[in-house]
Amino acid sequence: MITIKISAKPLYDIDTQGYIIPREHNFDSTHDKLIQSLKTFFPPLEEVLSQRGFTGAAGATCALAINHNNRPVYLIFVGLGSSKKSHEDKIEQYRRALGQAQRAAEGLKITELALDMPDSHWFNITNYTLAKETIITLTMASYHFDEFITDESRKLPENYTVTLVAPELLHDEIKIGIEHGTRIGFAVNQARYWCDLPPVVLTPTALANHAARVAKAHNLKITIFTEDEIIKQGMGGIEAVAKGSDQEARMVVIEYTTDHPNAPTIGLVGKGITFDSGGLSIKPAAGMETMKDDMAGAAAVISTMEALAHLKPQVNIIAVAPITENLISGHATKPGDIIRFYNGKTAEVKNTDAEGRLILADALSYAVKHYKLDAIINIATLTGSCAYALGPFFAGLMSQHPDLAHKLLESSRRSGDRLWELPFHDDYKIAVRSDVADLCNQGSNKYRAGAITAGFFLQNFVGDVPWAHLDVAGTSFDVPDRSYFRHGATGFGVRLFIDLVMNWNA
Repeated sequence: MITIKISAKPLYDIDTQGYIIPREHNFDSTHDKLIQSLKTFFPPLEEVLSQRGFTGAAGATCALAINHNNRPVYLIFVGLGSSKKSHEDKIEQYRRALGQAQRAAEGLKITELALDMPDSHWFNITNYTLAKETIITLTMASYHFDEFITDESRKLPENYTVTLVAPELLHDEIKIGIEHGTRIGFAVNQARYWCDLPPVVLTPTALANHAARVAKAHNLKITIFTEDEIIKQGMGGIEAVAKGSDQEARMVVIEYTTDHPNAPTIGLVGKGITFDSGGLSIKPAAGMETMKDDMAGAAAVISTMEALAHLKPQVNIIAVAPITENLISGHATKPGDIIRFYNGKTAEVKNTDAEGRLILADALSYAVKHYKLDAIINIATLTGSCAYALGPFFAGLMSQHPDLAHKLLESSRRSGDRLWELPFHDDYKIAVRSDVADLCNQGSNKYRAGAITAGFFLQNFVGDVPWAHLDVAGTSFDVPDRSYFRHGATGFGVRLFIDLVMNWNA
């Protein structure tokens, strides 16, 4: 937990253990008022920074121990990088600088920090946005999953205090940014925590119970379908995937409704496979190691609802999460089986490891039938193809609705959950046609492009509603070279969806 304070005092007058000082590349220390003031306490500051080679370059960090008011404190300089970058890139450089400051604090074993807030004009953003991004990033950077580590020496501190130092006339705007950033950062970390839990703990029922807790805490309407109810309603995709497991499937529907008249309604659908063995089309052992995170899409949409309940956008949101395991048993679905979905379409199952599209098909069909939606977006750790195509830094966006794609790409740039649009052309559509059913759950090898053909499978279940498919297989877990992440889940999609909804009517 991070406790945030705000102060108009000079940075060096804050009673704390460490001072975070972000600086742009090639900053002029001789005209830097803070640095000149700090020389009162540490006269060789400029010389030491020069000796250490700190120029403010992106990724640079320099931690200095000094004596201040007869106590040891640390100056933690972090580089913001070049001012010639786009404002989105500059904000991302700032996020990484904050993450590096957090890592430095961990190494120095200090938990009380003061941050010299940079000038929001340098980023071409408001002070509200700067404060919000600051708190989101610090919250994300402080997350660590050590619940099952018993050696206390390996654990990191749970609580930090950070004081933001800024002129008093900015405090009202910054306070709102702090409040919103705290909500969003918590939602991201909540999704990460659920993904990081072992699958023996986070069963389908357990994740559905977490969703129920979120809904109850914020007076959101929730419906949780049991496996029997799923089967009775004809959701053959969820039923087929769940057959191999002794854990019952669930489908969660959470509704946020605004009082604003004529508000648009957006559907968010997240894949919730709490463990994916591949079924009878079993994965190799190395391919199963991170398959507890195959419910990252469901975690993202449920956590998004918690944040939106606080932020209260003038948009109605329907979140749907089909949740099950994909395991092996004598009852498991077999390659060659044909299943019927909620909307009546049929599919031949050639590969039981292409299961995410099967449960999403029912969830999408349910959402478009029961709600008048202005748009629907699904998020899923769907294909290794997308992970190999884009790597760990961009998720795949597929849509044939340019306005919706544009909104998502703009939110991607602002939020830091980055998307890359893949070619979603009808030439690929035939790849998922079956000779014995309406569809095949495995795209034909001659068309390759497995991420795109998976998207075309899903397109059959959204009708005429503007729709976008996000494949987050590469971005949901173990993203390297991002100081505000560490080993484990990233919570990808939460920041994106919150930004999308909060700016929908802009």
